[in-house]
Amino acid sequence: MDNELGEFLRARRNLVTPRQAGLPEDGERRVPGLRREEVALLAGVSTDYYVRLEQGRERHPSDQVLDAVARALRLDEDAAAHLFRLAMPAPQAVARVSPRTVDPGLWTLMEHSVSAPATVLGPALDVLAANSLSAALYSGFARFDNLARMVFLDPAAVEFYVDWDSVARGTVASLRAGSGAFPDHPRVSEVVGELTVRSPAFASLWARHEVRPRKSEHKRFRHPRVGELVLRSQALGVTNAPGQQLFVYSAEPGSPSADGLTLLAGLAAEPAGPNRETPAGKGSS
Repeated sequence: MDNELGEFLRARRNLVTPRQAGLPEDGERRVPGLRREEVALLAGVSTDYYVRLEQGRERHPSDQVLDAVARALRLDEDAAAHLFRLAMPAPQAVARVSPRTVDPGLWTLMEHSVSAPATVLGPALDVLAANSLSAALYSGFARFDNLARMVFLDPAAVEFYVDWDSVARGTVASLRAGSGAFPDHPRVSEVVGELTVRSPAFASLWARHEVRPRKSEHKRFRHPRVGELVLRSQALGVTNAPGQQLFVYSAEPGSPSADGLTLLAGLAAEPAGPNRETPAGKGSS
């Protein structure tokens, strides 16, 4: 990706219609969204300057210009932050690769002090550690190793995620956020490359350049043995390991989903199948 900033700008202006931008619609158009000159007009810069920015020939845009372009493209806070990261790469002194191992103390906390599914993910959405409840939650998958691969390559995903389309879009947007925060991370490039080749659905969503880090949200799961669960995920950054995030799922007290988590705890006590690989215990490696 020699000009990822340009790819991002082109993809995002294709997602904004003239009507959304407050511009008159002038009949048939050759582009699905805004033209370059329209973005330049909305951002208050010359068309030539914006073209240079999109082509990667303008290397030092000011904060004011980037703010104006973000407004013109109707970027939300996460996408605007991604734009700034692409236009102003972090200095080499900043961590460029996230650690692959999880602190043993965090793993102990997850397994013995958290009575809910808990998982640590890296920027490529690799499952770096998971407690037994989390392993039980995802027990219907052939492998519990990378959430992006699981969503797009495992047939179980379409049944497991009640809102698969929304989950797929959010997964790609989260992976894009990881790629921006850690542009030199080889694992991110590896996962993106594999999924682009193997999953047309992933390739289509990846080309949209949507950006949204994984945050707190409600999700609906259809577990093969427990049934439907409506859970809220809480995202917590791991301060001593840049790029790692701890996700803990919880249910509304007294709800059917809370009862489902109780059943899930019973499944967690069962031994894993002989062919099932889980990341439980990786935190101590």
